[in-house]
Amino acid sequence: MTAQGTALRFGYGTNGLADLRLDDALALLADLGYDGVGLTLDHMHLDPLAPDLAARTRRVGRRLAALGLDVTVETGARYVLDPRRKHGPSLLDPDPEARARRVDLLLRAVRVAADLGAHAVHCFSGTVPPSSGAAAGGGAATGGAPASGALTSGALTSGAPTSGAPTGDAPASDVATGDAVTGDVATSDAPVGDPATSDAATGDAATAWQRLAASLTPVLEAADTAGIPLAIEPEPGHLLATLADFHHLRRLLGDPPALGLTLDLGHCQCLEPLPPADCVRAAAPWLRHVQIEDMRRGVHDHLPFGEGEMDFPPVLAALAATGYQGLTVVELPRHSHAGPHYAEASLPFLHRAAAAAAATVPLTAVSGAAPGAASDAAAPAAAAPATDTPAATAPATPTPVPEGSTP
Repeated sequence: MTAQGTALRFGYGTNGLADLRLDDALALLADLGYDGVGLTLDHMHLDPLAPDLAARTRRVGRRLAALGLDVTVETGARYVLDPRRKHGPSLLDPDPEARARRVDLLLRAVRVAADLGAHAVHCFSGTVPPSSGAAAGGGAATGGAPASGALTSGALTSGAPTSGAPTGDAPASDVATGDAVTGDVATSDAPVGDPATSDAATGDAATAWQRLAASLTPVLEAADTAGIPLAIEPEPGHLLATLADFHHLRRLLGDPPALGLTLDLGHCQCLEPLPPADCVRAAAPWLRHVQIEDMRRGVHDHLPFGEGEMDFPPVLAALAATGYQGLTVVELPRHSHAGPHYAEASLPFLHRAAAAAAATVPLTAVSGAAPGAASDAAAPAAAAPATDTPAATAPATPTPVPEGSTP
């Protein structure tokens, strides 16, 4: 423990190193001095659906141990289950068989995490199917979660990745367009009487939450047996989008001990009514995994450090003061085209920010972009509101985010 709390331990997400073999990515992070890795199970990195998963997991575990890296298992791969639907199928899919595929992935992730000795398994709710009446963030008229996590001004938008890689812009195929994904709802009929199909006809928001709770129940049971927390992430544009939504799910499930929280600090900057440091303090009892990147208010775009509006020293000071002992993982999933560069630049920035928690120190951007390059980007959205004002200005419902904006 330091005078300010627990010394923070930083990792880097493999979803930002998608062009590297997993062994090369792990070696790179160890060489750079990271404490661990956020391992996204994907077709190129410990494919969770390929044969011999247990044997391959053991090999990865030995490699992690040899390199001295800790690990959190993440499940945000875009197309690992469906080559046509980003993050599909989800835990909210109208088709029970489609939902079961996502549940199976999470069960596999729990087994992998247990074999690796991971800190947690990360997951997310998914977006509400287009035919459903439930708004992202639980803001439907019937049965939704409290909307206290709403953005206080302006529409929440997606942002295309900025340039700033040492060798050029991101490939066009890697840029999110902000459009909602089409065909995101399974078309097969569910059995008669399945409550998970009722919201398509009635617009019942409560059904979406019931579907999420029912889908997570077997995963939480497996996680509890394995002693691995299941850390769900509030994701802009998803059913569970805010901290308020997390607490709604927690109460709906009866506050199971295995359920924890993945807190993406950039998402706090993006849409929570409280400033990010206050979000950290409010979330402290449930923190099981933390992700970090820069971001602007009202724009869901994961940015390299120094390219957004985040004030990192107060946020890291708040995190250290909670006693959080897991990994704080850099998440730049749209920057794999220059992943090694951003991995190398991010850790010194974070170390300086942590050191500056007690004494303000100017921090420079890590992107490698030419001076003035940021001026070509869209103007930042309104800054986060002051701590004493959000409740008075929050709208009745959170602003939905197009699914295409999700990393």
